[in-house]
Amino acid sequence: MRIGELAAKAGVSVRALRYYEEQHLLASQRSAGGQRQYPDSAVDRVQLIQQLYAAGLSSKSIADLLPCVVNGQATPELLDRLSAEQDHIDSRISDLVDARDRLSTVIAAATENWRTGQRCRSQ
Repeated sequence: MRIGELAAKAGVSVRALRYYEEQHLLASQRSAGGQRQYPDSAVDRVQLIQQLYAAGLSSKSIADLLPCVVNGQATPELLDRLSAEQDHIDSRISDLVDARDRLSTVIAAATENWRTGQRCRSQ
């Protein structure tokens, strides 16, 4: 499939696909006319790349783990890096939960203020 079709199916921009190629996360074949051609499996790969970026992984980390995902080959070093990435994500999740809980407290105080006119509590 051509780059525009892959972008539409994967829900990303053409520019993102070109960036993934620059970062060696995605590969294409070229047609006789020089147009990028991708296999159908590229949709799943792009969606995986998107999920990993959303989780906060860098291009380098993603590039390092893709061979494991694609062909099942892992190394002890890769496992250590993946565990470190998971720990980092867990820490970010904890920070987000704390932020959400504090926001809930502020929302409750603001709601009480709106209903009763009493000042919002300092938190």
